[in-house]
Amino acid sequence: MDTQEIIKQQVTTHPVVLYMKGSPAAPQCGFSAHAVKVLNACGVDDLFAVDVLAEPEFRQGIKDYSNWPTIPQLYVNGEFVGGSDIVSEMYQSGELQKLLESAEAK
Repeated sequence: MDTQEIIKQQVTTHPVVLYMKGSPAAPQCGFSAHAVKVLNACGVDDLFAVDVLAEPEFRQGIKDYSNWPTIPQLYVNGEFVGGSDIVSEMYQSGELQKLLESAEAK
């Protein structure tokens, strides 16, 4: 399976997927740490996280898959949500919580 197929499988078989630098327990950049903090505040229990630093083929692969240039990247129900800024804005407006509830991620 090539990287694009693996990414597609990951985002479609897990309700909430975060491509990040580091792990949820030990983020390696502030943007990834912020995304994890927001997801924790939303009560996400079922987070599938991919460390793009530990999986170098995903570092560019996820950018190509989403056509989005930065990490972290959040997917809910197989759909690309956005990066750190979009996740923050959606959280502040309440949209993210509603989206996550629909993902059965709580």
